[in-house]
Amino acid sequence: MNIPPSRLSLDHITAVDATPRQLAEAAAGAGCAGICLFMEPMAVLPAMPPFDLYGDQQARRELARCLADLGVSLDLAYPFTLTGRSDPASFDAAFETAAELGAGLVNVLAYDRNPVRRLDIFGRFCDRAARFDLGVAVEFYPPSQIGSLAAALALVGAIDRPGQVGVNVDILHLMRSGGTLAELTAAPAGYILYGQLCDGMLVAGEDIEHEASSARLLAGEGQFDLVSFVAALPPQTPISVEIPRDHALGQPRERRVADAVDGVRAALGWS
Repeated sequence: MNIPPSRLSLDHITAVDATPRQLAEAAAGAGCAGICLFMEPMAVLPAMPPFDLYGDQQARRELARCLADLGVSLDLAYPFTLTGRSDPASFDAAFETAAELGAGLVNVLAYDRNPVRRLDIFGRFCDRAARFDLGVAVEFYPPSQIGSLAAALALVGAIDRPGQVGVNVDILHLMRSGGTLAELTAAPAGYILYGQLCDGMLVAGEDIEHEASSARLLAGEGQFDLVSFVAALPPQTPISVEIPRDHALGQPRERRVADAVDGVRAALGWS
């Protein structure tokens, strides 16, 4: 395998009903080395409880101490969505919070339909993130304006800061966008910064947005080749377990997280 089994992280929507502290505790309990954190609740994720990391400095400090005590890192910080009206300076509070929590990367979704303006705003966003020593990972997503791996690589290639500005490759989005593992393997050095794992059927259902946010499959329940996906990532690429299953929210959080993480380990031969 490209990375040691311990370098798995837990994505927030796998435990969408968790506060940031509860997410860190769930990750540590499942033996994960990191988390991918929503730094503010999202209306599109109604099961996420209320919390305020931007305005509550004490909450930020307590979370930072919690992460340090548990030995869990903040790998990837959400949400950073860029539209035609986005002002990169408006993200400073989020950048500051992510940096204070020790984030390695901030995750970007791009929805601006104007390609010239999209590149300009994205470039200024990357400049702003760099002031806080944060890397930028573009997550391609079919309903967005950067809907494929090729589009994401073109966007980050125009910025040309490998290692600092690159792509977050979610296996579900790769499959639903018609991408291939050969494309992933052929990506330029330094441009693949993160990977995200779940399972799914090869033929998509009618509502890929609902699938992505609420109804992914545990590893082994679907048809995705997770082993080959991980092998196609650059060596030492950090990986998260991103398996939201809203139908299972009635189960204890620890069980849901263990099912998701242990399933990935088993599928990869790490258990």
